[in-house]
Amino acid sequence: MKQERVNKILEVLAERGIPQLVIADPAAIFYLTGKWIQPGERMLVLYLSVKGNHKLFINELFPVYDDLGVDKVWFNDTQDAVAILSQYINKESPVGIDKNWPAHFLLRLMEQAGGSRFVNGSVILDQVRMCKDGQERALMRDASRVNDVAMGQLVRLIPGGYSEQRLAQRLTVIYDELGVGCSFAPIIAYGANATDPHHEPDASMLQEGESVILDIGCKMNGYCADMTRTVFYKYAPDFAKKIYDIVFEANKRAIDMVKPGVRFCDIDAAARNHIEAAGYGKYFTHRTGHSIGLEVHEFGDVSSVNTAQVEPGMTFSIEPGIYLPGEVGVRVEDLVLVTEHGCEILNSFEKNLTIVG
Repeated sequence: MKQERVNKILEVLAERGIPQLVIADPAAIFYLTGKWIQPGERMLVLYLSVKGNHKLFINELFPVYDDLGVDKVWFNDTQDAVAILSQYINKESPVGIDKNWPAHFLLRLMEQAGGSRFVNGSVILDQVRMCKDGQERALMRDASRVNDVAMGQLVRLIPGGYSEQRLAQRLTVIYDELGVGCSFAPIIAYGANATDPHHEPDASMLQEGESVILDIGCKMNGYCADMTRTVFYKYAPDFAKKIYDIVFEANKRAIDMVKPGVRFCDIDAAARNHIEAAGYGKYFTHRTGHSIGLEVHEFGDVSSVNTAQVEPGMTFSIEPGIYLPGEVGVRVEDLVLVTEHGCEILNSFEKNLTIVG
């Protein structure tokens, strides 16, 4: 067990009067044990109690025999796993439940009277996970460093006559050769397709003067990278250059705002206000950023409604964009790691306006 992380969770549980917690999300279990277990439809639960006696409930189908620093309770497919779990839960006390735990497990636990009441326990885990410790920060840097290398190789392929789909396939090969996997399905978008922020690569071929949005991320040692660059093929029309400059400046203004004590909504406003002042506010259709770590989208975001304050160790994206239907799409995204006095940009790949081919 990652004891320091477990202790933080237990401290917050005690503060909130929740003496026990059911954790089912594989990412959260990895965060606390260092072991990835993908249970499919079967129950997997890490049970924590402020009184100790933590347990990992795991199906015999999964050969997890190494010492994780927590007692394992085994069951098989013929047994009632939730009934076994309920034997360890204090039925007179509230129990925190993982937000990702399937309803059929929770309903069965409720039938077993497993706890006096049930609350969302993931709020505690999510908040603790937002602030990365020293080891996590190093892993986030490593993942972004490799993502920079991949982006460089990908950009050099653009003049090669690849469709969006083929270029996305080439990225998979690049990541494989670098010894990492994808943290999400890449967004490769040419021309008019770049005006769809979540475009799925298709058979489109690149034409001169079009923008190319490359939104890519690798996963390395369990931690995710994410970066977007927009480049132009052969040349950039003057109007497109103007749009790029606005988005680029919005990206920089938001990053300049990042430091402990600043509200997420104010970081969002730094980017959004600049785009709105330029007359393109309605074409910036998404939040400015999202938290990232073991998962590419974690709890917490850079949006107009998030009034929480930034703290050291938080990692999140800054990714303003302008998407003009039928004309041009531009997004520039970096990951930032909050430091004691500001932030560290985890991406180093060039983001000045770039022409390729």
